[in-house]
Amino acid sequence: MADYLIRATAADGNARAVTAISTQLCEEARNRHSLSYVATAALGRAMTAGLLISSGMKRADARVNLQFLGGGPLGKVWVDAGADGSVRGYVQHPQIELPPNALGKLDVGGAVGRDGMLHVIRDLGFGYPYSGTVQLVSGEIGDDVTQYLVTSEQTPSAVLLGVFVDSAGVQAAGGMMLQLLPGAPEQLIADMEAKLSGLTGFTPLLRSGMGLTDILENLLGDWGLQIAADTQMIRFHCPCSEDRMLRALRLLGEVELKDMIEKDGGAEATCHFCNEIYRVGEPELQQVIEQLQDQA
Repeated sequence: MADYLIRATAADGNARAVTAISTQLCEEARNRHSLSYVATAALGRAMTAGLLISSGMKRADARVNLQFLGGGPLGKVWVDAGADGSVRGYVQHPQIELPPNALGKLDVGGAVGRDGMLHVIRDLGFGYPYSGTVQLVSGEIGDDVTQYLVTSEQTPSAVLLGVFVDSAGVQAAGGMMLQLLPGAPEQLIADMEAKLSGLTGFTPLLRSGMGLTDILENLLGDWGLQIAADTQMIRFHCPCSEDRMLRALRLLGEVELKDMIEKDGGAEATCHFCNEIYRVGEPELQQVIEQLQDQA
């Protein structure tokens, strides 16, 4: 089944929830970037978090950018997610692997690092992006996104993320974001913490056979849960193209392009976000040079 997310409200409209299954898009990212186990878990969690956040943005062209800079061996973890359900991302060192942590699980926190920052940029589609930065809490992605939502956006939140990957690939991935809206009774914060305290993770729920509706009913059914009728499909998607590459090459200028022809006989570029490789030969570069000359 394709990846998707659903939205819901509860507690007389004082709480909202978004939950997603992202197994296939995480597997595509794993294949595209040749990710290690721990890199798959880190990037998969981050991409899912980006989709959960962007799902509440109003315009279809709105996007959110998450950059985790924790000082760990994975280096930068960078995600770009849109309200249209598309997401892309990469890690700086995709083949880094670490021993399991003290709980016997993939050591995402150790791989991402804890001595650094999470930078969030929200582009609402109006040309004036909003940015926020918070100190990383654990490097485990979910805790750090929760910290951002609580401190930078002043929204009581809980973010639960998970990626289960084995030698055959990503078997289950997804997440949930639960938030209390302005004006919600103070007691709801304690109630939300109590509800989440018994959960040991998100992927165990998926692997047990529960669907997203089942998970929401199980968690919020006694809060007057109202699940929205619209289901949004989500996917790994990158808008890069050869045409974009050629436009970027134009910015290098005529001298640099001629040098590429002389030394390399063309140009090659790899997209960080999707690992797609674009190769441009001498005729194409010569055409770009002629266009620059015509403009001059």
